[in-house]
Amino acid sequence: MAIRATNLSSFLPVQARTKTRTKTRTFATKQAGSVPLTSSTAKYLIQSGTVRPIPPKEAGEVIQTEGYRLLDIRPIWEWERAHVTGSVHVPLFVDDADNGPITLLKKWVHFGYIGLWTGQLFTKVNEQFVPQVAEVVPNRDEKLLVACGEGLRSLMAVQMLHESGYKNLAWLAGGFSRSVNRNFPQVEGNTKLQYATVGGVSSIFLQLLLILRVLDSES
Repeated sequence: MAIRATNLSSFLPVQARTKTRTKTRTFATKQAGSVPLTSSTAKYLIQSGTVRPIPPKEAGEVIQTEGYRLLDIRPIWEWERAHVTGSVHVPLFVDDADNGPITLLKKWVHFGYIGLWTGQLFTKVNEQFVPQVAEVVPNRDEKLLVACGEGLRSLMAVQMLHESGYKNLAWLAGGFSRSVNRNFPQVEGNTKLQYATVGGVSSIFLQLLLILRVLDSES
């Protein structure tokens, strides 16, 4: 059957055969390549060493000994729950205040599937992110350790900052959710840094689990 299918291409018009080969090559390229290796790709920036990945367990020491400034790009509600003292806060995502019919529909879907459980608001990309970073960190040669809750949003931020001319960037690998107590010298807020992304109903379950863990350790 495979031979017959291959031979059928010889009966196609030349133009059709060309289109078929083009589609095949395009599909193969998409399947083979996960991320194109270009300087604008966050993954490549990490793999090439252009941006330095720093695990949370090393972050506090790097900040103190190597002169990195911690740039926290989490939404304001996560930052308020817990943040590292002395860090710079510029959110990459902000609350979407649009009340148009399409946005309202998206908000209802988001609330039903995500927002109620996690406490996350419906957000949009902060279009002023890079200019706002430039206001607090005007020197593009300054060392910046970019961080978020789980390490994904900060990858986006790293790419945007690199493209805007920031040269000494580092990325908090895995985000604050992989940090533990004492990774950072001082933390402010009403919860632990690694739990700051948890809100809504899930935060109640988290508190219950923490209480049960304490009771179990005491028994």
